[in-house]
Amino acid sequence: MRISLQLPVFKYPGGAPVIGPTLKTIAQTADAGGFYSLWVMDHFFQLGGWAGPDEDPMLEGYSTLSYLAGLTERVKLGTLVTGVIYRYPAVLVKTATTLDVLSGGRAYLGIGAAWYEHEAKSLGIPYPPTKERFELLEDALRLAHHMWQGDRSVFDGAHVHAEMPICNPQPLSQPHPPILIGGMGERKTLRFAAQYCDAINFFARTGAETLTQKLDVLREHCDAVGRDYDTIEKTVLDTVHLAPGHMSAADVITACEELAGLGFTHVIVNMPNVHEITPVETMVNEVIPAVAEF
Repeated sequence: MRISLQLPVFKYPGGAPVIGPTLKTIAQTADAGGFYSLWVMDHFFQLGGWAGPDEDPMLEGYSTLSYLAGLTERVKLGTLVTGVIYRYPAVLVKTATTLDVLSGGRAYLGIGAAWYEHEAKSLGIPYPPTKERFELLEDALRLAHHMWQGDRSVFDGAHVHAEMPICNPQPLSQPHPPILIGGMGERKTLRFAAQYCDAINFFARTGAETLTQKLDVLREHCDAVGRDYDTIEKTVLDTVHLAPGHMSAADVITACEELAGLGFTHVIVNMPNVHEITPVETMVNEVIPAVAEF
């Protein structure tokens, strides 16, 4: 089983001046310690609720990944996930390609239909109806394959028309950076995963019964389009709070074993106290070696 780290919160003691140095320490500790990948959300202000109020610090995703790429050598890098409405699809493909080239072939393209209407409207970002967002998402997925095949011919989608979608240089990852779709919708998201994607991400908090159901539906979509279900990387996002009175390394290992039993091969965790570094070191020293054979 692979273990990865998501960094969704940047409210560190010391404020903005310490964000860069703290991220450097976190990223380099994770990179040297065997974490498989690093992920950031692709949002422009904070989500509210567990993540903190709108006004809390938030970093732009691809700028942050570029910073992390320059500080690390091994970990893969991606957004979990980019809302398709935030960037023109061809620009998004170019951005992910640039990250892949400059990181030495370590990029994922994380993508989804977008859901945070409050953020979009607050910042003046167009927020189309659900049907249109999913049509745009399919356009983006098709266009990514088109551009990463080196195809410069005209691309026509439901909403995207590109006269000459040049992508040079091509990504270093072969055959292309893995495309990870985020979401659990059975009719569209899981179908798109089967048709176009290399990985999918679910939420661990939904529980074993729901996760099993979603994987069963994904398998059905794979059968319908002739896709080998086992070629899709099944990832799951969870929160791990390693601290007295919360969770221990043994608790995390048990949770990973249960997720492996459901069919997941990649667990991505966020940690509320990640800036303390000790939780990252505990994952490195106790959890990652223990779950490697799951």
